[in-house]
Amino acid sequence: MMNAITDASAVTTPHDMTPREIVAELDKYIVGQADAKRAIAIAVRNRWRRSRLPEELQADVSPKNILMAGPTGVGKTEIARRLAKLTSAPFVKVEATKYTEVGYYGRDVESMVRDLIENAIGLIRTQEQEHVREEATRRAEERLLDMLVPKPSGEPTLIDPLDSPSDSEEEASSNVRHDDLQRRARTREKMRAMLRDGLLEEKTVEFSVEQKTTPIMMGGVGLENLDVDLQGMFERFLPKSNKRRSMSVALARKALTAQEADKLIDDDKLAAKAVAACENNGIIFIDEIDKVIATEGKSADVSRQVVQRDLLPIVEGTTVQTKHGYVKTDHILFIAAGAFHHGKPSELMPELQGRFPIRVELSELTKADFVRILTEPKNSLTKQYQALLATEGIELEFTEEAIESLAEFGFRTNQTTQNIGARRLYTILEKLLEDLNFDASELGNSKVRIDAAYVEQRLAAICQDEDLSRFIL
Repeated sequence: MMNAITDASAVTTPHDMTPREIVAELDKYIVGQADAKRAIAIAVRNRWRRSRLPEELQADVSPKNILMAGPTGVGKTEIARRLAKLTSAPFVKVEATKYTEVGYYGRDVESMVRDLIENAIGLIRTQEQEHVREEATRRAEERLLDMLVPKPSGEPTLIDPLDSPSDSEEEASSNVRHDDLQRRARTREKMRAMLRDGLLEEKTVEFSVEQKTTPIMMGGVGLENLDVDLQGMFERFLPKSNKRRSMSVALARKALTAQEADKLIDDDKLAAKAVAACENNGIIFIDEIDKVIATEGKSADVSRQVVQRDLLPIVEGTTVQTKHGYVKTDHILFIAAGAFHHGKPSELMPELQGRFPIRVELSELTKADFVRILTEPKNSLTKQYQALLATEGIELEFTEEAIESLAEFGFRTNQTTQNIGARRLYTILEKLLEDLNFDASELGNSKVRIDAAYVEQRLAAICQDEDLSRFIL
C-alpha cells in the first residue's frame, strides 16, 4: 500500500502569513472591526512563531485566547470562520447555551473537542485525497476498463487424461488464446482512448459498492463519552454488505476514484495527523459566552456556573479521549464571543477570565458601515443577488443612491426595533426584491435598475409602521 501520509508533524506548522496579510484577507469579506482583526492576526502569527521555537520552549508558550464582546451581527463569528478557512485550520463553532443544562439535557463540554477532531479528520482526508488523486484516478480507469472490456467468462473445460490432445492441437489452442488476448488488449486500448476523450460518459456500467452497516445507538445525557469508540467497535464486528449499482461512466469514475483514494490512505496515520493538527492549529469558537453568566437570585442559573467550571479545564489545558486518540487542549486557540447586553466579562469566573487575556470590543454598525457591507466585500449581498438573477437572464443594477437608501432603511430599522446588525440587510434586500425574484423566470432577458425611488416605493411603508416593521423586517 502506498504510504500516502508523511510524518504527522508536517501538518502542525501554521500558515506563515504575516498579521498585515491576514488582516488584508479578512478585509475582503468583513467590514470594519479593525481591533478584532488585529488581535486574531497576532494570535495566528504567534502560532507560527511558536512552531519555530525549540521543542522544550514550545511546551511553555500558551496561546493567547481571545474574548470578543459586541452586539449580534457585527462580524464576531465571521471573523473566526474566515480565519479558519484562511489558515486551513481545524475549526468548530459551539454555542455555550448547549451546555447550560448539564445534568438535565445539555451536552458534555468535552464534545467540542470531539467535534474538532472530526473536523480535522475531514480536512486531512481531503488533503490526502489530493495527494493520491493521480494514482487513484489511474486505478479507477483500470477498473472502468475491466467493466467495459470484461474478461472471458467461464472456467476452462476439464480434459480427460485418457483423451489428451496432441501436440499440434495444444499449439493451435495456445495460438487461439494468444490471438484472443491480443484482440482484447487492442480493444482495451481503444476503449481507454475513448474513455479519456469523454466519448463514453453516458454509457452505463455496473459494479459493487461496499456498504457499512451502521449500528443504531441509543444516546442520552452523559452517554456520549462513556465509550467514544463504541460505534467504531460495532462497525468492525458487523458484516459489510456489497450492493450492485448501475450508473453512468461519469458518475462511476468519481465513485471509483473515491474508493481507490480511500484504499491508498492509511487511517491510523490519518488519525495521528489529525490529532496533531487539532493540538497545534485547532480553533474552537465559543459563542454566547455571556449566556453562562449567572444572575443573582435565580436558582436555575446554577447550571450556568457549572458550565463555567466545566469549561475551565478544557480552556486551561487537559486531555480528552476521542475515538481517534487522545487530544491535548493546551495549545488549541479558544475564541469566546458574546453580546454582553445584560452582563460584563468581569462577571465570569475569575479563573475563566484569566484564560482569555485578550479582550476586544466590537462596535455597532453605522449607516456608513452598511453602505460598505453592501458594496465592498468580495461576495457582498448585492453581488450575490446580481449573480443569482443573471442565471435567469436579468441584469440587475444598483445605483449609489439605492445603496445609500438601503443602508439608511437597514440602520433605522435596527435603531427602532431589535438590533441584529448586518443580518438586517438580508431581510431588507429580500423584501426589496421579492416581486422581482418571483417574476424573474418569466421576464426573459432584461435589465432592471434599482434606484432610490424603487427602494422608497417598496420599503417606506413598512419602515414607517413600527409594528409592521417588527413583523416583516
